[in-house]
Amino acid sequence: MAVLEFSVVPIGAGESVSQFVAKAVDVVDKSGLDYRLHSMGTVVEGEVGQLLEVMQQAIDAVMTDCDRVSVSAKLDVRKGHAAALDAKVASVEQKLGREVKH
Repeated sequence: MAVLEFSVVPIGAGESVSQFVAKAVDVVDKSGLDYRLHSMGTVVEGEVGQLLEVMQQAIDAVMTDCDRVSVSAKLDVRKGHAAALDAKVASVEQKLGREVKH
């Protein structure tokens, strides 16, 4: 399993880009993969091929209304581990002995 954090930002679309972000998040949501949206991007869990395909589809969705996008991505691939989205946070909380905002 793997975890992908990515963001797709249109270039030249003005200051507010939430309408474009919504298109990308819609693609992720419809993929059926487990994900978390945060203020600076989206984190998705799945097999590497699935994650790269979802990211490509999100890019394509945003580019239907603009000619250029900037994409940032981080990929964490780890054998034998699933449900990492919640487990990573839980591990940090356990070490701190308290819950954190997420």
